[in-house]
Amino acid sequence: MLAGTVVLLGGLDPGANAGIVLIPMALVGLGIGALASQLGAITVSAVPDDRSAEVGGLQNTFTNFGASLGTALVGAVLIGSLTATFIQGITDNPAVPASVTAQATVQLDSGVPFISDADLRTGLAKTDLPTSEQDAIVAENAKARLIGLRSALWLVALLTVIGLFFTGMLPRRSLVAEPMPAPSTTT
Repeated sequence: MLAGTVVLLGGLDPGANAGIVLIPMALVGLGIGALASQLGAITVSAVPDDRSAEVGGLQNTFTNFGASLGTALVGAVLIGSLTATFIQGITDNPAVPASVTAQATVQLDSGVPFISDADLRTGLAKTDLPTSEQDAIVAENAKARLIGLRSALWLVALLTVIGLFFTGMLPRRSLVAEPMPAPSTTT
């Protein structure tokens, strides 16, 4: 999972197309598949058979909770980084007039939508902004998207590394007491 995330981080650049995600996502998928297939066996084998149903249910609950929490956290970092970078970018860009920057700052204060350059260009074409200003805004959006994605992926990598440290807490053998062999009755 970490390898896929790092490969994806390394491949993100302004000219990247959708093909850049094939190998990294395959690596992440293999990692998740390997983890998910073994996690149930590890947790259930660590308790007596009469408790395995409860443990399996708890494992599924926390798997879903963790996936939801992780998605929300990574999404918040993505949108937060995108918003901050975009607003800072148009504020610092001399090609974007102060009136446009002020209006954008007010309208986008609650978050910048993750929008493609083509969709942004279509929306800007409906305004009376000159082409040079539209181009500057589109360029800042593209830069902000990459920074937002990188920030979110760095968080995924960090959480993966933190998760690796917790693997040391996994039981190395069954914690269920093995039945004692019956005493020998040789006479």
